[in-house]
Amino acid sequence: MASVETAAEHERILREIESTDTNCIGPTLRSVYDGQEHGLFMEKLDARIRNHDREIEKMCNHHFQGFVDSITELLKVRGEAQKLKSQVIDTNRRLQDDGKDLTCSMEELQQCRVQQRNIATTIDKLSHCLPVLEMYSRLQEQMRAKRYYPALRTLEQLEQTCLPRAGQYRFCSIMAENIPKLRIQIRDTAMTQLRDFLESIRKHSDKIGETAIKQAQLQRSLDSSVSTQPRALIGRRGRKEAAAAALGAGTDSGGQGGSPLSEQDSGILDVEDEEEDDEVPGAHDLVDFSPVYRCLHIYTVLGLRDVFENYYRKQRRKQARLVLQPHSNMHETLEGYRRYFNQIVGFFVVEDHVLHTTQGLVNRAYVEELWELALSKIIAALRTHSSYCDNPDLVLDLKNLIVLFADTLQGYGFPVSQLFDMLLEMREQYGEILLKRWNITFRQVLDQDNYSPIPVSTEQEFRHYTSQFPLQDPELEKLPFPKKLPFSEFVPKVYCQLKEFIYACLKYSEDLHLSSTEVDDMIRKSTNLLLTRTLSHCLQYAIKKKNVGLAELVQVIINTTHLEQSCHFLEEFISNITNVPPDTVNATKLYGTSTFKDARHAAEAEIYTSLNAKIDQFLQLADYDWMAAVQGGGTLDTSDYLIDLIAFLKSTFSVFTNLPGKVAQTACMSACKHISTSLMQLLLDPEVRQISMGALHQIHADVKECESFARAGPVAGFQGDTLLLAFSDLRQLLDLFTQWDWSTYLADYGKPTCKYLRVNPHTALALLEKMRETSRKNNVFAQFRKTDRDRQKLIDTVIKQLRNLIAQHHT
Repeated sequence: MASVETAAEHERILREIESTDTNCIGPTLRSVYDGQEHGLFMEKLDARIRNHDREIEKMCNHHFQGFVDSITELLKVRGEAQKLKSQVIDTNRRLQDDGKDLTCSMEELQQCRVQQRNIATTIDKLSHCLPVLEMYSRLQEQMRAKRYYPALRTLEQLEQTCLPRAGQYRFCSIMAENIPKLRIQIRDTAMTQLRDFLESIRKHSDKIGETAIKQAQLQRSLDSSVSTQPRALIGRRGRKEAAAAALGAGTDSGGQGGSPLSEQDSGILDVEDEEEDDEVPGAHDLVDFSPVYRCLHIYTVLGLRDVFENYYRKQRRKQARLVLQPHSNMHETLEGYRRYFNQIVGFFVVEDHVLHTTQGLVNRAYVEELWELALSKIIAALRTHSSYCDNPDLVLDLKNLIVLFADTLQGYGFPVSQLFDMLLEMREQYGEILLKRWNITFRQVLDQDNYSPIPVSTEQEFRHYTSQFPLQDPELEKLPFPKKLPFSEFVPKVYCQLKEFIYACLKYSEDLHLSSTEVDDMIRKSTNLLLTRTLSHCLQYAIKKKNVGLAELVQVIINTTHLEQSCHFLEEFISNITNVPPDTVNATKLYGTSTFKDARHAAEAEIYTSLNAKIDQFLQLADYDWMAAVQGGGTLDTSDYLIDLIAFLKSTFSVFTNLPGKVAQTACMSACKHISTSLMQLLLDPEVRQISMGALHQIHADVKECESFARAGPVAGFQGDTLLLAFSDLRQLLDLFTQWDWSTYLADYGKPTCKYLRVNPHTALALLEKMRETSRKNNVFAQFRKTDRDRQKLIDTVIKQLRNLIAQHHT
């Protein structure tokens, strides 16, 4: 059984070897070597090989004749093949000979095709490079021509469009490297031009402002109401719209090389020929703004608009501070103020033009902020410098200049109400300066006046004075020539000066946009100050100054009376020039009446004082003999000094005929009272220790003379013996002593019907004591010692009774 299985296994292995690929028989052979029947397998293998060899031999024997026949055929074909080979070689040789020319032609064609392809490639590359070179050449020309904004547009097109198409070439790389440098160069050049522009407009801002002010002044002269319009300058809106249109065209050019507005250098244009024309050139006619527009567009294209705006605004703020800084001596002349205002107007005219012709370089808020800053500094500077001014003409010219300055800027839309408020403040200063000037004028008029009535000899002279002063005196007009006006020269002069002052106040009120009522009120208040302060003080000065005679004081009273009567004409004069009726509700009334009344009262008081002083001078000449003896018979002569005094008073009161009756009466009464009081003081003078009866008789004679003067009526208007009352105290005292009527005095003292009602017991006691001293020391009548002793006792008794009376009535 084992041998049968082994034989079957060997048979299987042999089949696998016959049917399996040679590469895969390794495992099969391993199984043979792994077994114990190796030799038997080899025998089987040899037997199988021999079988196959026999089969091959059988097959070869079967096909051998066909093989032989094939070899024979093959030998026959070899000869033919040789012939064919020789023919092919010959044909090939001939073909090679014939193809040499074609090969040369093909090579030449190939070379031409390569050249044609290279030319096409070159043309294509040049078509991309030539625009780059042309654009770069145009860029260089624009840079040389300083047309920087088109150059920047060209540069942008070159970088973004042309260079990417051209490819990677060395010259393209060089150009690409130069592009940032060119941008920086353009930016720096534009900034340099902007700096030049800013410096130029800083230097020429006064010229720009002067032109703008002239234009506003011309427009205001053409239409007085134009100052209230929002935009006052001629053709301004149309020019701004044109500039804005040009600006828009420049922005939308799309990089075609167009520049906004002009490409000229910055600075002030030459306007010499333009100034010869009728129309005043505008600010844009004087200034070339192209550097600003150009720089703005360049920085916008570079993406640096914010940097440019900040720089421009910062520089203009610095320039604003310089412009707003006034010169230290600006207040000395009007030209200094004019230059100051011209520079400010020029600055804001430029800013206003930039505001309306650029898109956001400056905005309304920025301009308003600058204006607020400027307004505060302008007002502060004007308040400071105008305070140094003491010339009303300069202040008035300054006011007109400020009004023109304000109207000019108001025409550009700037609020100027604060300037007009400041002008109202300056009006107070102007009023004070006017008061100082008129104070000098009034004093000169008063000093130069001769204080005499004005003589007129012809109708022409009379009309001349009545045209200066509203004299209303029909009786005087009826008098024949020559005649005299009641007042002196200073009345028409003062009246004319009052009108001149009112005109001066009115001039300042013009163009301040005030209502007629406000103007009327301002003029009346200023005129009241002139009357109550200036003129009043001048009149007081004229009245109180030294060496003013009574005649001058009398004329002052007459003059002030006429000026007082003319006050309602001043009221009408103010109403006529202001077109405000004088009876308007809340209208300020002139204080002229009270001013002239006060001056007249002061003159009257000065007359009284001067008259009394003159009387004192005469009284100083009194030389009474206080120890004089009583004369036996006859009347005593009046003292010489009193005769001179009475003569002086008569002549003086004769001058008082032109005075109001009350003034003359008061002066006369005051003079008489002063004489009476002075004589009383002479009697009671402490230095006079002794008084004799003879001295009393002399004073009694002098008082009689005074009473005679009073009784004669030196001044009309006294009723009865009213003037004698001035001497009643002295008269009763002298009667009491000369008549020695002490019993009546002592008995009736204190009664309303007392004969000596005005005698004061103290006065009587003092005088008695002086008489007692006289009687004690008097030895002239020594032989009548008993009489003298009796009189002494009587005096002592009266003195004792008077003391008891005084003690009784004062306890």
